[in-house]
Amino acid sequence: MPLSRRHFLARSAALGCSAAASPLLSPVSFAAAPWDSRLVVIILRGGLDALDMLQPYGDVNYAGLRPTLAGGPDHGGLDLDGFYALHRGLAPLMPLWKQQHLGFVQAVSTPYRNRRSHFDGQDLLEAGTSGLRPGGDGWLNRMLQHMGGVENRTAFAIGQGEMKLLHGPAQVSDWSPDAALTLSPQAKLLAQQMMKDDPLFHRALAEALELSQQGSMMLGQPASAGMDTGMGTEDMTMPVPSRGKSHLKIAEFAAERLRGDTRVAAFSINGWDTHANQSKGLGTAFRRLSDTILALRDGVGDVIWGKTAILAMTEFGRTVRENGSRGTDHGTGGAMLLAGGAIRGGRVHGRWPGLAEVDLFDRRDLRPTADVRSQAAWILRGLIGVDRAQLEQVVFPGLDMGDDPGLLL
Repeated sequence: MPLSRRHFLARSAALGCSAAASPLLSPVSFAAAPWDSRLVVIILRGGLDALDMLQPYGDVNYAGLRPTLAGGPDHGGLDLDGFYALHRGLAPLMPLWKQQHLGFVQAVSTPYRNRRSHFDGQDLLEAGTSGLRPGGDGWLNRMLQHMGGVENRTAFAIGQGEMKLLHGPAQVSDWSPDAALTLSPQAKLLAQQMMKDDPLFHRALAEALELSQQGSMMLGQPASAGMDTGMGTEDMTMPVPSRGKSHLKIAEFAAERLRGDTRVAAFSINGWDTHANQSKGLGTAFRRLSDTILALRDGVGDVIWGKTAILAMTEFGRTVRENGSRGTDHGTGGAMLLAGGAIRGGRVHGRWPGLAEVDLFDRRDLRPTADVRSQAAWILRGLIGVDRAQLEQVVFPGLDMGDDPGLLL
């Protein structure tokens, strides 16, 4: 039977939709643009506990609500400002705090309320809308669509999902650290011959091979390592073995791209759904987050770091009271982490709502005092220069950004 282009793609699984966060695989998406600043968006999937990252030990109600989880300087937390302490798992970031390259926004949320589903919460966070719209594009993609001079490139990655905040008509490059595309010389020639009359597929294949080769080089392995030149079509692709920690490979590759033409990068970090044994789980997750941010800083260098803003956001917070398993359940108000030389760090932004029962949302959750979309919008406004009307009507449709919260220098 003749090997058609469609059959070749189906058999090899070499090209496909961009991969997004899963427990084992998290791709990173990029977009090149004409402005000089850099934006990195990290989705913290699982619902980060705002009251453990930023421990409000200065609130008189805090300790009583968390008999075993309460933090603060007397319980291993790192004092920030006399009211908040930072979780000890983020201790490697304290030098950034002192340099004012690390900051936070407390008590923020999307418009999502009450149902507390990870899937719906993440969809709404990445869509940037006031309600769920199945199949819609993401807020970062809408920003790219309406910025002049954006250079879009298309590549494909093997994976189990997608970064929905970059989903949409504006095509961006995708790369996954643990599933690189490698082809034998014969397979590469065959693919190029089959696609030579189709410019779209030809360019896609070329870029997929380019990005995959870069990923292989990061792992210290040639792109064609282990390939038998006499293999059949069933074996024309082989994943490069994973070596090292995926989050560090993502950060190092992102930094390498950001040193060049790339201006926007987005990826996710998992591990924030802490229903039980939260102290252990969050410690591990915070160390991954710290390592990722420091790898980005070291990778881009001082000059680019000075014009970089990293925005780490989560779909919702967690309950104020700890549960019987020494964890917390799905909540509402959460927190954002900001890093980079372009942000106004060394401070916790946002309005603290208080932890008295009358101050809680539904008498159980941290009450949001700001829309997470407005914080992101002001970063896009100050860092990239996106018009406010475009932000409120297109990027985050229906949003009232309110006053500038002063997140950037």
